[in-house]
Amino acid sequence: MADGLALHQVGVRFGGLTALDDVSLEVGPGEVVGVIGPNGAGKTTLFNVVCGFVTAHTGTLTLDGRPLRPRPHRLTRLGIARTLQGTGLFAGLTVLENVMAGATHTARVGLLPALLGLPRSDRDERRLREHARAVLDELGIAGYADAAPGTLPFAVRQRVGLARALAARPRLLLLDEPAGGLGADDVDTLAELIRGLPHRAADPCAVLLVEHHMDLVMAVCDRIVVLDFGRVVAAGAPEAVREDPAVVDAYLGAAVDEAA
Repeated sequence: MADGLALHQVGVRFGGLTALDDVSLEVGPGEVVGVIGPNGAGKTTLFNVVCGFVTAHTGTLTLDGRPLRPRPHRLTRLGIARTLQGTGLFAGLTVLENVMAGATHTARVGLLPALLGLPRSDRDERRLREHARAVLDELGIAGYADAAPGTLPFAVRQRVGLARALAARPRLLLLDEPAGGLGADDVDTLAELIRGLPHRAADPCAVLLVEHHMDLVMAVCDRIVVLDFGRVVAAGAPEAVREDPAVVDAYLGAAVDEAA
């Protein structure tokens, strides 16, 4: 694949445990790709490889056909952003300030002008503030801009976390179980938001989604990759994956283990 993210036969080991084994997947521009599997299948490890928190022992990553060696502090400059389970918002900042924090890598002035309060710094802050407000408005939560995150319903905090990631203007957004803790109506709203991300008028982005909520995955994904014990056991369109015997076995096996 010339454009987008690709993992080529990636393997990860933790001591004697194989977390990922020969995993390959692609996320092209304009796509929503889901990664599903039972607990312990390797989904979080895969995300951590893409983010640079975990180094692959085998295989390679590419971005637009070029070798990718991700580092967490450089992700946004590569056009990659990630949301966190549990929102990960800064309690001491307002909603607007949290979203502005997601776009600080786009600041046009350095630390010294900001500390001295020079006019260039003021203009930069106004620009970031306006951009953050625009993202909040797009997600329908501009009315909470001055609120503290801890005072908000969980579903709103989840959307603030998404707004902060989008403020970085990513070309690829990694969504880590965004439906966790949401009710049915909120999941429907989230699905609509995710489906629209590759088609935004400004800053469209592809999506790599890890999620347990199967209805959401089936509703928003163009393609799905299924992991079980660190290996890809199925991949393809949602309709094909849903009926794949390997997927049924993986999830039925997980259900039996949890019930035991």
